[in-house]
Amino acid sequence: MASLIRNPKDFWSGVIFIVFGLAAIFIGRDYSMGSAGRMGPAYFPTVLGGILAVIGAVAVLRSLVTRAEGTGKFAIKETILVLVGTLLFGFLVRQAGVVVAVIVLIMLGGMANPKFRTGPYLLLAIGVAIFCVLLFVKALGLPMPIIGPWLEF
Repeated sequence: MASLIRNPKDFWSGVIFIVFGLAAIFIGRDYSMGSAGRMGPAYFPTVLGGILAVIGAVAVLRSLVTRAEGTGKFAIKETILVLVGTLLFGFLVRQAGVVVAVIVLIMLGGMANPKFRTGPYLLLAIGVAIFCVLLFVKALGLPMPIIGPWLEF
């Protein structure tokens, strides 16, 4: 018996989009919705979740029509590196500062690339850290330490 799913990548991407979209709608249901002119706390997650679920449904339907190669191996090491980098960013941004947190995030995320080279990624990390300081701390005035209490002398 032939499989109904012709494109497993689109199918599983669509399923993930649907799950996250419906989760956002479910979480936002306890907040007040408001209107487009005066948005409540539930408005953005509900609308975004709905759009995400619709995109997921389109991907699932497309996976039943178009044919593509199967999914390859699941990149466990790469997934763990990106996840750990993201978690470390959240942990380090207050204690070590935005500069260190951004550099750690980009270097760990870069290590997920099989063609990772330290030099180019370090330059990218430094550039993005400078951009983040200028944009978020200086221009927008967000209360994030540039260098956190762990590194102050």
